[in-house]
Amino acid sequence: MSGEDFVVLVPVKRLAVAKSRLAALGDEQRRALAEAFVLDTVTAALAAETVRAVLVVTDDHRLAATLARMGCAVVPDGVSDDLNQTLRLAAAEAVRRWPGTRPAALCADLPALTPEALDEALTHARGNEVAVVADAAGRGTTLYAAAYDAFSPRFGHESREAHLAAGAVEVDARPALRQDVDSPADLGGAMLLGVGPHTARATGRA
Repeated sequence: MSGEDFVVLVPVKRLAVAKSRLAALGDEQRRALAEAFVLDTVTAALAAETVRAVLVVTDDHRLAATLARMGCAVVPDGVSDDLNQTLRLAAAEAVRRWPGTRPAALCADLPALTPEALDEALTHARGNEVAVVADAAGRGTTLYAAAYDAFSPRFGHESREAHLAAGAVEVDARPALRQDVDSPADLGGAMLLGVGPHTARATGRA
């Protein structure tokens, strides 16, 4: 496999409906955390050496403006009810804008992510046509990278198993890339790893 750079695809729900399992923390805190997770995730991705660009797909216009100022490319989500189709369209846009790159879908709720953790996983992914990183629970997927011709994500229930059954190779990754946050318990796990500055401020730890 070649050593091409990646375009990281980050799908982001509107903050008004994101992270419903954090609702017990209060609506204002839920929104603040959801936004902070995205900002810390893309900050790490933008700084990764293997990443040519970060393409965010979202219908949240205010957040889109913030992400564009950070250096992300941002496009609207034309099929917001189908994550996998959203990612396939984003991958097509990525290879159109940045020929010769490889698309990699990344979850937007990785507040402990570091550029080093992402670089390490993507470097391993280069050696496989399709590669995935499992989440901390071992059931979901936090990173899906594939050659464009083979790009066919299967996010959803038990996505790790679905990706592996379709021929993806699982690559080892640091906990920082595996700890996505859906629940208060997940947030606690991320805090133990050390979160980025936006999440630290949102949790009062800055």
